[in-house]
Amino acid sequence: MRGHTGWRPAWRDVAPQSAYDIIIVGGGGHGLATAYYLAKTYQQAKIAVLEKGWIGGGNVGRNTTIIRSNYLLPGNIPFYEMSLKLWERLEQDINYNAMISQRGVVNLYHSDAQRDAYVRRGNAILMHGADAELLDEAGVRRLLPFLDFDGARFPIKGALLQRRGGTVRHDAVAWGYARAADRLGVDIIQNCEVSGFRIENGKVTGLDTTRGHIAAAKVGLACAGRTSQVAAAAGLRLPIESHALQAFVSEAIKPFIDTVVTFGAGHFYISQSDKGGLVFGGDIEGYNSYAARGNLPVIEDVCECGMALIPSLGRLRIVRHWGGIMDMTMDGSPIIDRTAIDGLYLNGGWCYGGFKATPASGLCFAHLIATGEPHPVATAYRLNRFETGHLIDEKGMGPHPQLH
Repeated sequence: MRGHTGWRPAWRDVAPQSAYDIIIVGGGGHGLATAYYLAKTYQQAKIAVLEKGWIGGGNVGRNTTIIRSNYLLPGNIPFYEMSLKLWERLEQDINYNAMISQRGVVNLYHSDAQRDAYVRRGNAILMHGADAELLDEAGVRRLLPFLDFDGARFPIKGALLQRRGGTVRHDAVAWGYARAADRLGVDIIQNCEVSGFRIENGKVTGLDTTRGHIAAAKVGLACAGRTSQVAAAAGLRLPIESHALQAFVSEAIKPFIDTVVTFGAGHFYISQSDKGGLVFGGDIEGYNSYAARGNLPVIEDVCECGMALIPSLGRLRIVRHWGGIMDMTMDGSPIIDRTAIDGLYLNGGWCYGGFKATPASGLCFAHLIATGEPHPVATAYRLNRFETGHLIDEKGMGPHPQLH
């Protein structure tokens, strides 16, 4: 009504100070959430977030927006359930419309063996206090009548449903956490790339950046697909590989899919955005890469899976696709832990689970940095599990990051 005049910046554009108590490297969802919870929950002061590009320009703005807690293993279920509960009250917490939509997540199964596996998963979810429902074919038909039930190559037998799962507007998560952290006094410094670490007697004392040296008592790394590169500057070699993951958006259509649907006979997941576009994705690229784009074989595979599940997708055009850089660990689960360098903390290896984990990741990382001890729900995400053999292999693929 004011003709788009009088708008104020959502957060301050500040120059870096000479020193901070805590610096978070990485201005994505996890880094911003960590800074917010450090300031709000743990009452820490003089915090900065350093982002080499712009807020919202990394993986937090390059994903398919899905949130859920329907995991199987004890190391994962409590963590992701806490994250889902934080999502449920996030908008009130940060006073920002993140467009949280608990529309349900439907995981289809196509065989008796897959049904039995989903029964086991559903029981594990229920035993940890989360929600899960097993649907038979008739139940899926009532919920998703547009799927290919008759004569399909992979007949749909039923599904595991988590009604509390859904989607969140990814950009709004970054903007909301950034504004909330800024209002608590956190300095958010964009276009500030870390080029090196200052380490004295085994303790981190500061960072060299493209905007000068900045001293710090504690440093937390939340760099997503760039984790290995940044950690290497501190002399750390991590059990992480980086791979590109593509996502796709179709032209806008009228409301069609009102849940999140995953294909059980291939890697394909789909939902519909509020703008009307169908948002979908599949496997990562099988080779190591830092390029925020993908190649045609994965595009072909994703579209084949989509057509096998929903043949009517063949009438739509893909209007854009993009790539995020996934930091893939050897067991497909993340790391939230101290490093061998005093005062240097690591949050990485999120694989496919990064976006849905954002609130819990931020809270648990903030707890670790503020107290020096792992949060109770993140004790399994220690770095030394790869040395001791206590892996959290949710997919059962072994030590092969490209398969997770």
